[in-house]
Amino acid sequence: MTERWAVAVTESGGARLAPLDRTGRPTAPVVTEPDLVEAVRSRPGVTRWVWRSTAEVYPRLLAAGVPVARCYDVEVAESLLLGHEGRLGEPRSAAAAHARLLHGPVPPDPPPRSAVPGSQSSLFEPQSGTDLPFDALLRVYADQLARHGATDRPGRMSLLTAAESAGMLVAAEMNRAGLPWRADVHREVLHELLGERYAGGGEPRKLAELADEVSTAFGRRVRPDLPADVVKAFAQAGIKVRSTRRWELEGLDHPAVRPLVQYKKLYRIWTAHGWSWLQDWVRDGRFRPEYQPGGTVSGRWTTNGGGALQIPKVIRRAVVADEGWRLVVADADQMEPRVLAAISRDRGLMEVAGHDGDLYTALSDRAFHGDRDHAKIALLGAVYGQTSGDGLKNLAALRRRFPDAVAYVDDAAKAGEEGRLVRTWLGRTSPPAAGGEDDGEAGIPQESDAPPADGSDPVGGFTPGYASSNARARGRFTRNFVVQGSAADWALLLLAALRQSLATAGLRAELVFFQHDEVIVHCPEEEAGTVVEAIRAAGDLAGRTAFGDTPVRFPFTTAVVERYSDAK
Repeated sequence: MTERWAVAVTESGGARLAPLDRTGRPTAPVVTEPDLVEAVRSRPGVTRWVWRSTAEVYPRLLAAGVPVARCYDVEVAESLLLGHEGRLGEPRSAAAAHARLLHGPVPPDPPPRSAVPGSQSSLFEPQSGTDLPFDALLRVYADQLARHGATDRPGRMSLLTAAESAGMLVAAEMNRAGLPWRADVHREVLHELLGERYAGGGEPRKLAELADEVSTAFGRRVRPDLPADVVKAFAQAGIKVRSTRRWELEGLDHPAVRPLVQYKKLYRIWTAHGWSWLQDWVRDGRFRPEYQPGGTVSGRWTTNGGGALQIPKVIRRAVVADEGWRLVVADADQMEPRVLAAISRDRGLMEVAGHDGDLYTALSDRAFHGDRDHAKIALLGAVYGQTSGDGLKNLAALRRRFPDAVAYVDDAAKAGEEGRLVRTWLGRTSPPAAGGEDDGEAGIPQESDAPPADGSDPVGGFTPGYASSNARARGRFTRNFVVQGSAADWALLLLAALRQSLATAGLRAELVFFQHDEVIVHCPEEEAGTVVEAIRAAGDLAGRTAFGDTPVRFPFTTAVVERYSDAK
C-alpha cells in the first residue's frame, strides 16, 4: 500500500499521477491516465491524495461517487505557511508558491469565483493563473513539507494543514449532499411574516405598513431602510443617535421605535432569505451553499453566497428532514471557555471544564458566589477584552482564581499591541501589523443589531491592512484570536473525526451543515442514536488530538428532530 499519491487534472479531464515518499518526492515514474475519476477509483489503497486544490478535483470525484478518505491541499497549506511566516495576504496559489521557489515574479491570485445559486458549476470553473506543470506541483509540495518541519511547532502545523484539508473535503461533501429544505414551508413562513407580495417586486404588505407607521411617528416621510434617513429624522425630533442598531434604538423613548425595530427585523429576512433567495438557492429540496473553510483569519468558515451561516431562527422551520429521516443537531457547550482552559493549562479552569455540566455555573460556584451571570461576563470579558467598568472588577476576581488563563489572553493582547504575531494552539497565525505597527481593528463593525463586545466574531471581521492608530484594538483582536482560532482548529478536527466515524460505520448519515460550534447530520431515523454517540466521541477525540491529555471535556447539547427549528 502506498500512503500518498499526487494527482493533477489535465486539460482533457485526465490525470497525471505519481506515488510519493514522506519527503514529497516521487518513488516511481509519473503516469498519465485519460480519466481522473477512474485513475483515483482504481487506486483504493491510497491513504492520502496530494493535489493543488480540493475545489478543482474533489467535486468531480464526488459527482462520480468516488469519495476519498484524506487529502493534502497544496493551496490550503500555502496559505497557512505564509501566515506562519508573517506573510499572510501574499498570493497563495501553487503557481505563486512555485514562482517564489524560483525567485521569479509572483503571479497574483485569481479573483474569487462567483457562486452560482442552486448549482455546483462554480466549483468547476477554470481559474486563470492556477495552471502548473506536474513536476512544479511536486516541487512545491516537497518544499512545503520542509517548511512545516522548520516551523516552531512542526507537529502541530502539520496537524493543522491536515485538518484544514479535511475541512475542504467536508465542505465539498456538504455542498454535494445539501441541507434538506422545504420550499413550501419557506413560502408559508414568508407569507406569515411579510404578508402578500405586491406586483413589481416592491416591499411586501407588512413592510409597507410598518414603513407608514414609522413615517407617521416622525410626522414626515422616512425611509426606514436608509439608516442615514432614520438618524436624521431622530435628530429633527431632538434625539441624537449614532446608529440604527436595535440595541441602541430600544433605549429610546419615541413612537417610531417599535415599528422601526420590527421593520428592520422583517426587512433583513425579506432581503436575505425572501422569495428571491428561495428561488435562487433551493433546488430539488436541497440548499447547497459553497462553504469556504478558513474563510476568516481566525479559521472560521464562511460561504460563497447563500448566507448559510446566518439562517434566521424563524426560517429554520423550512429545514425539514426527509421522510423517515432525522436531523441530529449538536451544539458544542461553552466551546471557547473550554478551549481557553485547554490552551492556557490553567489547572483550576481545566478542573471546571472537566465536566459535562454548565461551565458557567461551575465557575460561579468557584469564584463568584454562585452568580452565574457575573461568571459568564467575567470569562467572556477576558476573551473579548471587556476590561472596563464592572468587567474590570469581574476580571480581577477571575484573575485571582484562574491566573494562568487570564495571563494567557493578556499576553496575547500585549503581543498584539506591540505589533507582534500570535498563534493558535496548532499554529494558525494572526495577520501581521504593517511595519511592526498596529494596522488593524478587531473588526470594522457594519450595521448590526448586536451590542458591542457581546461575544460576536470580532476576529472574523478583521481586515488586514485597515489603518488604525489604536494599538489596543489590535490587542483585543489578538486576545480573542488565540482562543477563537484555537476553537476553530478544534472544530476542524471534530469534523474530520466525525466524517471518518460515519464512513467507517457504513452509515447512510450525511454531514449537511456546520457553523462554528454546531453540526447537523441528516440520517435515517434508526441511525440517530449511533450518530449522537459518534458526535460525542468525535468531540472527545478532537480535544485529545488538538490539546493532548488534559482533563477538559467538550460536551454537546444534542437534539434529534424532524425540523431544524425544533432543536432550540
